[in-house]
Parts: sequence; structure tokens; C-alpha cells
Amino acid sequence: MIRPFDYTGITRDAQGVARYDVLPPSLVEMLRQRVAATPGAEAIVEVGGERATYGQLWDAAARIAGGLRAEGVKPGDRVAIQLGNGLAWCLAFWGIQLAGAVAVPVNTRFSPAEAAYVISDSGARYSFLPNAPMPDGAPFAIENVARTELAAIFYTSGTTGFPKGAMTTHENFLSIIESRFRIVPLPRAAALRTLISVPLFHVTACNAQFLPTCQTGGTVVILPTFDVQTFLRSIVAEGVNQLTSVPAIYWLALNQPNFASFDLSQVRWLSYGGAPMAPELVGRILTAFPNARVGNGFGLTETSSVSTFLPHEYARERPDSVGFAIPIVDLDLFEPDPESGVGELLIRGANVVKGYWNKPEATAETFVNGWLHTGDMARISQDGFVQIVDRKKDMINRGGENVYCVEVENALAAHPAVFEVAVLGVPDTMMGEKVGAVIVPQPGMTVTPAEIVSFARDHLADFKVPQFVVIHPEPLPRNPGGKILKPAIRKQVAWGNPLR
Repeated sequence: MIRPFDYTGITRDAQGVARYDVLPPSLVEMLRQRVAATPGAEAIVEVGGERATYGQLWDAAARIAGGLRAEGVKPGDRVAIQLGNGLAWCLAFWGIQLAGAVAVPVNTRFSPAEAAYVISDSGARYSFLPNAPMPDGAPFAIENVARTELAAIFYTSGTTGFPKGAMTTHENFLSIIESRFRIVPLPRAAALRTLISVPLFHVTACNAQFLPTCQTGGTVVILPTFDVQTFLRSIVAEGVNQLTSVPAIYWLALNQPNFASFDLSQVRWLSYGGAPMAPELVGRILTAFPNARVGNGFGLTETSSVSTFLPHEYARERPDSVGFAIPIVDLDLFEPDPESGVGELLIRGANVVKGYWNKPEATAETFVNGWLHTGDMARISQDGFVQIVDRKKDMINRGGENVYCVEVENALAAHPAVFEVAVLGVPDTMMGEKVGAVIVPQPGMTVTPAEIVSFARDHLADFKVPQFVVIHPEPLPRNPGGKILKPAIRKQVAWGNPLR
């Protein structure tokens, strides 16, 4: 078993859960300590907007906390953040924490009905809204918050059914923050400057970028809206040395005609996740960012962000893997197949959330005897490498043969003309399901279904080769975390006749 991270200072509680021995008492105390140490350091940069030092961040957040109290918000009350990326989002989050309340980040891409559901389900007492004045009052910062108390409720993307609110404690947050320094590894004393290019209402941006950078006294550079040229210019102009994003953003950046004109030599740490990464793209990233340690992270809203990580030493060697369990995580497989070794991935650790807000049945179904049932089908090698092969609900049963969509997608993504690919089950009266692939060609390139099938035959077992192929002219729909929305594709696509 390979053990690539720092595992010191970890003990297990009576239930066997691994926990870090030394963590700040709460997010509030973490920020308080940082402000006391470096009040004049630059904390937040909104690209094209305002900047704030740590002292300014604390002072503004404390006045917001006082304003929330004047609005009747009490410790433990839920407060929604319906803001886009920017300094205001960060101030709202910290103001809620200083008030002792529970942040409810709302997906800004939700429809009005979906957003209303989150507000109603969480019982939010107050909402931060665009273009509305921030609450303002006498400065306030709560004392003696316990690590076990709720700090936020992050709602899942809602790809099926209504979104569910993952109850995230202060310890969940702090465990992810500590893990980031151990697994990347990020230096605790260096001047980190991270660029946030994905939404802050997502755990990747908030938990794995924003908060760890705040703990170390670095600078959080935020793109209010994503534009690839602004993304590249900001890396250079703001001296960004740490990047975390989804594969689609890296692909888009690397394919800009003027990419070579940007000096990216100062980027020292780069990670990706949220969607499968084609091996070819991993190689291009390693070449394009020669001074960066590159790693692949895997996690869920229910694990407060990252739960496994593939460090730089294995990025080129094992692009099919999401790496190893982070130091406080235990992994297991539920009902693994004796032949393939594939089973549902189970996760236990101090980063796993308390359950789903206001949904006891869903909590009981997903969080069983201390283990999170992820719904992801995976293999775990004897060395500890984790390979995600599919979502449990997306696995195709072709006449009794299990076809793992991600495996087929990774194979087809290696075709030089393929930009995006989604593999889905196509209902069939005889086989139950057959394999279907939706292909988005590379810009300026064409590819035919017959060419895709021929390529697949060279790389996959016969029963995994798609029998239906649709060439799709538009980018595939994705959620804010970068994951392809297969339910939406199923509604859009017309499969036509099988190719074989």
C-alpha cells in the first residue's frame, strides 16, 4: 500500500473515524488568528473590482454580522447567499460565520423555482441578494463556537430530483483545509495566490481554494464571470501560483491561439477534478505548466470537497486514477463484483458531512453505520489507487454485462477529433440496454459515427463498443461543478437506428 501523504498527528475516535489532532477551534477562530497575524496582507482580489486586506475583510464581515443580528438572525439560523463570485460573496460568508449562523450558498444558475425551494427547505431567515445593500450594524464576532456545530449547508446539484442540503460542520471545513496542505502539498508559509474560476457556491471553490488560502494568509483572486482570456491574463497580472479548476477550463485555455504568449512559469501547484480527464489533456497540462505540481482530486458535496487525490508523481503514469485516500479518509467497496473488482465506493472520515438537512430518510439511506455510500462505482488496487468507473445509476447493463460509462468515455476521448463525450444506456427490448455515445467534435473538425465505432473497436471489448452514436453540434450541458448532466442529454437526444 502506497502512503504518499503526511499522516502524522491523526487519531481515531470511538467510532473509528480518523481525525486531525490539532485544528483551529472553528472557522471564526481560524480567521481571527490570521487577521491578528497579517492584518495588512492582501486577502481578496475581485478581478476588475475591489480588493481587501485581511484587516478590511474582518472589519467588514464583523459589521455584516452585527447587521444580521439586527435583522433578528440568531446563532444556528440559516442565511442564504444568492450572490455571484466576488468580494461580496466572501464578505457574506464570513459575516454569517462571525454571526454564528449557517451559510446556505445558493446555485446562481438555479431557476427561480429551484432557488425558492432551497430557501424554503433550509428555512433561511435572511438572504444576501444581488444589488441589495449588505446588512450593517455594530461589529460583532461570536466566541466559543464548537467544531461540531453547523457552519454551512451546501445543496447538491440536483441532477435527479430535488437538491439535498449537505450539513457541513466547522470540523468538516477545517479537515479539508488541513488536508489540502498535506496532499498537494501546499506550503503553509509561502505567499499563495489562487485563482477561483469556478462558482464559490460549489465546495471546490469555497472549501478547497477560498478557505485554505485564507488560513495561510494568501490572496484569493476571483473571476466574477468566466472568460478564458481573462482567466489567462489574470494568472499573469495577479502573479497566481495555484490553480484549481475543471478539465473543460484547462482544455479551453490550452486551445487558445495565443496561449503560448502567456508566461505561466510562476504557477507551482495545479489541480483538477469534477469530471474525467483525458490522458492526452493531462500530458498537455504537464507540458504547459512545467514548474507546477499537478494533481487530480475527487470528492463530493457530501465529503466537503476532496476525498482522494492523485499527486504529481503519478499524474502522467496513472491518469485513469483519482489517487489515494486523503489522510483522514478510509475507503471501502460495497458489494464488489468478484470478477471486475468494481463496487460502490464507501467513504468514512472527519470530512464527511452530518447528513442531509431536513431529509432523515435520504440521510439513513446514504449514511450507513458511519460510511457514506457515494453512488460511485470504483475499483481500489492493492497499492491504494482508486479508479472511478461510473455512477451507480448510470451504469449500463447490456444483456447481463456491466458496461461502465466512464471507461467508454475515456477511451473515446482519446480520439483526436473528440472534444466531449457522454455515454448513456439506450433502452432495448432484447438486451435491456445498449451502449450509446453522444460526441461533440473538436472545433473545426468533423467525425462520423462510423469512425467513432471503428476507433472504439481498437480500444474496447466488443460489448462496450457503442451501438448508437450521435454527433452533437453544441457543448454538452454541465452542472456548476463541471459534471455532464446526463438526464438533460437523455431528453434532448434522438438515437436513431443502431449502427450494428
